[in-house]
Amino acid sequence: MHHVPDLPPMNALEILRETVRILRCDPHTFTSILFLLICPVSAGLLSNAFLASSLNQDLARRLILLCVTSGLPLTTFLNQVCHYLAGTIIASITCFPLLISLLLLARSSVSYAVACIYAGKKFLSEEFLTTYRRVWTRLVKTYLCICLAISLCLVLFLVLLIVVCNAFSILMYPPEIVVYPALITLLVFSIVYAHTIVVCNLAGVIAVLEESYGVGALLRSVKIIKGQTQVGLLIFLSSAIGLAFVEGLFEHRVKTLSYGDGSDRIWEGPLLILMYSFVVLVDSMMTAVFYFTCRSSCVEVGTGSGGEEEEEDLIGTELRNI
Repeated sequence: MHHVPDLPPMNALEILRETVRILRCDPHTFTSILFLLICPVSAGLLSNAFLASSLNQDLARRLILLCVTSGLPLTTFLNQVCHYLAGTIIASITCFPLLISLLLLARSSVSYAVACIYAGKKFLSEEFLTTYRRVWTRLVKTYLCICLAISLCLVLFLVLLIVVCNAFSILMYPPEIVVYPALITLLVFSIVYAHTIVVCNLAGVIAVLEESYGVGALLRSVKIIKGQTQVGLLIFLSSAIGLAFVEGLFEHRVKTLSYGDGSDRIWEGPLLILMYSFVVLVDSMMTAVFYFTCRSSCVEVGTGSGGEEEEEDLIGTELRNI
C-alpha cells in the first residue's frame, strides 16, 4: 500500500452511500465475514432470551424493586425498561466469549478490509490473520477498556438515578412527581451513553489501524471525533433502531414457537438472525468509513498549525499495521 486517500467530511447519509460503494467493491470478503463470524454471534445474542430467561426475570425483578424503593411508581414503562436492561446485561455476560472472540475478529476484519479497499490492495485472509495474531493482545486490551467504559457509564446512571429519586422522595414528593426527574436523568444518560458508544466504536477501529490501543485508543478517538460528533451519533442512532427493530421482530415472531402456535414460522428465525447480522456488518463498515473521515478532518486541522508530522506519523503507523 502506497497511498491511503483522505476522505472529505461526510454526513451520515453520505457515509451510508460510501459504505454501499465499499460493499460492492469486495462483496465476497464482507459476505464471508457476515456468515462465518457475525451470524454465530447474532444467533447467540438473539437466542439468549431462551437460554437465560430465568436469569433475565430474576435480574429484572431486582431492578424493579430497586427503582420502586427509590421512589419511582411501578408503571408499564418502568417494567419494560427494567426487563430490557436486564436482558441486555445477561446477554452481554453470557455471550461474552463470543463477543471477545468472533465479534472482535469480525469488527477487526471489517476495518482491515475497508482500509485495504481505500489503499487499493486486495484483502488477503492469510495476511490479515497474521496481522491479527500479532496485535491480538492489544485488541483484547482495547475491548476490555471499552467494556469497562460502558459498564462505568451504566453504573453511574444507576447511582445517579437512585440519588435523584431518593432526594425527591426525602422532600416528600409523590411518586407521580418523582418520575419526571427520573425521566430527565434517563434522557441525560441516553445522550452520554450514545457518546460513549460512538467513542468506543471508533476506538476499536483505531486499535486495528493505528499503534494506539487500550486507554490510548479511547483518548485518540475523543481527539479525532471533534467536530464530527453529530455524524457519529446519527450512525449510532440508525444502527440502534435497526437492531432494536430486528430484536423486536425476533421476540414477537420466533418466540411464539415456545407455545406451539408458530411452527409454520420456523424459517423466520434464521432470516432474522441474518438481518441482525447484516445491520451489525453495515454498522461496522460505517464506523470504519467514519474513522477515515474523522482522520482526514483531524489531519487537515493539524496541518494548518504545524501538523504535517502528525499526518505522516498517523498514515505511516497505519500502513505498517496493514
